[in-house]
Amino acid sequence: MELTVDTFRAEIAAALKAFERYIVCLDKTPDQCEASLQSLIDKAIKAYLNRGPNFRHGIALDQQVTVILSQTDGPRPLCGIYFNLSSPYHKKSPGRPAKATG
Repeated sequence: MELTVDTFRAEIAAALKAFERYIVCLDKTPDQCEASLQSLIDKAIKAYLNRGPNFRHGIALDQQVTVILSQTDGPRPLCGIYFNLSSPYHKKSPGRPAKATG
């Protein structure tokens, strides 16, 4: 079975429906989300097809979305699309203090 982005059209449609209904994202419009999903699925397919012999997954992610393709007993891998939850109010941890020189 040849894997393409269209292979996972149903998963993309379900994720876009959830995005439009439940996700508040200041960084992406629904159209940008769809383009991002297609790109991430394409990257996950490449990672899945080029995985090592003992690996079962192909993963691709950006700041807002993670796509995981998982090997099954059948010809078609499972496709999981996860929205990375974050808050603009989340405090970022301070960086490491600079070492004093001198």
